[in-house]
Amino acid sequence: MSKLFIEQDPHVDAGDENTERGNWSSKRDYILSMIGYAVGLGNIWRFPYLAYKNGGGAFLIPYFTMLVVTGIPLFFLESAFGQFCSQGPVNVWRAVPILQGVGIGMMLVTLIVSIYYNVIIAYSLYYMFASMQFPLPWSGCPNRTDTNCSDTPIVYCNLSGVLMANWTQDNNTCNASDIITPAVQSPSEYYWDNVALQRSSDLSETGPIVWHLALCLLLSSIIVAAALIKGIKSSGKVVYFTATFPYVVILILLIRGVTLEGAKDGIEFYIGSKSNLTKLAEAQVWKDAATQTFYSLSIGWGGLMTLASYNNFHNNVFKDSFVVTLTNAGTSVFAGFAIFSILGHMAHVYKIPVEEVVKEGFGLAFIAYPGALAKLPISPLWSILFFFMLLTVGLDSQFAGIEVLVTCLLDAFPKAFKSKRALLTIATCSALYLLGLPCVTTAGIYWVTLIDQFVASWVLLILVLLELIGLSYIYGGNRFIEDIEMMIGKKSFGFWLWWRACWFFISPCIILVILGWSIATFVSPTYGKVDFPSWGLALGWCMTVFVLIWFPVVAIYKLIKAKGSPWERLKSLCSPSKKWHPFLDIHRGERYSTDRCIQEKGRKNPPEVNVISSSWL
Repeated sequence: MSKLFIEQDPHVDAGDENTERGNWSSKRDYILSMIGYAVGLGNIWRFPYLAYKNGGGAFLIPYFTMLVVTGIPLFFLESAFGQFCSQGPVNVWRAVPILQGVGIGMMLVTLIVSIYYNVIIAYSLYYMFASMQFPLPWSGCPNRTDTNCSDTPIVYCNLSGVLMANWTQDNNTCNASDIITPAVQSPSEYYWDNVALQRSSDLSETGPIVWHLALCLLLSSIIVAAALIKGIKSSGKVVYFTATFPYVVILILLIRGVTLEGAKDGIEFYIGSKSNLTKLAEAQVWKDAATQTFYSLSIGWGGLMTLASYNNFHNNVFKDSFVVTLTNAGTSVFAGFAIFSILGHMAHVYKIPVEEVVKEGFGLAFIAYPGALAKLPISPLWSILFFFMLLTVGLDSQFAGIEVLVTCLLDAFPKAFKSKRALLTIATCSALYLLGLPCVTTAGIYWVTLIDQFVASWVLLILVLLELIGLSYIYGGNRFIEDIEMMIGKKSFGFWLWWRACWFFISPCIILVILGWSIATFVSPTYGKVDFPSWGLALGWCMTVFVLIWFPVVAIYKLIKAKGSPWERLKSLCSPSKKWHPFLDIHRGERYSTDRCIQEKGRKNPPEVNVISSSWL
């Protein structure tokens, strides 16, 4: 590769195997980037809640079962798919051209989710800066005359229709189902609603931009753009800190947490002696385990394919999949101990049951846990550490999301963007900032919730189900296994037996059950007790349709443009295109050699298909 080419493409080094797209500088860069991408906010604020809700330690049984039968197989499949052809989530569908709309859907999911993920990073930045004062601003009610805020939580117990005030966890005659909490906000909840968000009454009341959040959103966009300015060459170095620092913070918070009074109660509710094995008989527990495994590994977003596409061709993607998936699962369990030990202390201080302080999602990250940290000595230190951890965890996932978008554009239009990667990255981050501004208005949290519920939900199940059908049944699972063996070497029939079972039957069946259940039990999303207006729900469904519509649209368009009889058109679009092969000639071997492709084309004479004047085809 010439010196001029290196200067034009700073994301490519002279020692890279792929001198056009570039490669990871080292195996560590890739592994840490994958761990950073897979380990997201859901590991911190969703898994501990699900474990507590679904039987504590008993929940680990269905969770790790689902990890084995769906998580690892799908993670392995997507990583191998991207690594084999060194392309992003759109171009990989040269393997099955009729399903190229699935790749576009994955890219759009990442685009839309990156908008609100950037906003969550902005929340973390704001809280981190707000933590740099003593006492913490949410440690007490700002206005003593405001009856909506109380420093002392009041809990009632409904005993045979009689409300008993100031019930405490020392009184074990009250069941969790009988606990009633009045509509008075705690200081941390009051701060979240009225200071941080300046939340309006509902989605219809948009209101002005909350400028401190808009500035934090701008800072978040600048950080992401700076980290990705040279693509994987720069982001691969940033993750050495952002992917490892959260573990340091979790360990510090855990050590501090277990030394506090009440920590034992919190841990027992999370995964200790209060584990309920009878929960395993409930189907909902298994559904929650499968869903958490699926989403926490970021399957179906296109990021796994994108990051793996920058690997060397013979990288052992099989071992990497085990390392990343098991690290992700271990992080979820590990983080839960740090979360619940401190929540247990909060319950002890307030003398209320642990279940009264446990929340999910935003409520855990920005209400319950900050409220608990405010009760600790040197509370600003612990708060800064916690929100800096959320920041780094969020940034890792955002890095991969932006990389998906940039890679798709580079792969589609290499001549136009090859030497303009930095400009393309800045333009992408700028566009996401502008698109994120509605999410930092006074109604912003409603927009964030709407996107999360309608885009980052069961829509992904449909995309992954189509992915499995396309690779296992249309392209051919055995053919795909041969492709993988070209990368990692020959394996025995017994080795592939398990993966065949998962890809052909087990994983698709589980996804179908979860998808059917999710649709059958769908309830219109709300934010707390605030319902969305009908036009807001309609907009949510429009986002869902916008992601999924590309599968039939692209398929129909390709069928119209193809030549031959309807059967010939369908057959040609269900067969790999002439551009489906390992990126470099030296890796194509006999199966994908140029001479063999020409011979097969002469024998079969498939109709030529041209849809878009870009390399997406």
